[in-house]
Amino acid sequence: EVQLVEFGGGLVEPGGSLRLSCAASGFTFSNFPMAWFRQAPGKEREFAAGINWFNDNTYYKDSMKGRFTISRDNAKKTVYLQMNSLKPEDTGVYYCARPAPGSAWESNYRNKADYRYWGPGTQVTVSS
Repeated sequence: EVQLVEFGGGLVEPGGSLRLSCAASGFTFSNFPMAWFRQAPGKEREFAAGINWFNDNTYYKDSMKGRFTISRDNAKKTVYLQMNSLKPEDTGVYYCARPAPGSAWESNYRNKADYRYWGPGTQVTVSS
């Protein structure tokens, strides 16, 4: 059974940092791209960052480039999201996601419909 569990959310002041982790199990982690999505209050879930599985290419929502870094540790079956220079508009629930097998991920990574498995999410609140 595929399972994804996020850790590391919390309350942080503007300008601060958080590191999110997503522990994966139930599949060969090194064979799949992984992504983080964010759902702000009252808004749709949106792509935040993604990382490929064979060359570690990374992709980001424009507003997160230069502030967020996605990485993965295949030995630990974990994907991370380092978030720096946090802003109030970064507030939301952050979800870890994995696409279905056979996904044309490099073309569809922004599309949440391309992802079959999701974690329960972790709340990030940026506020003074």
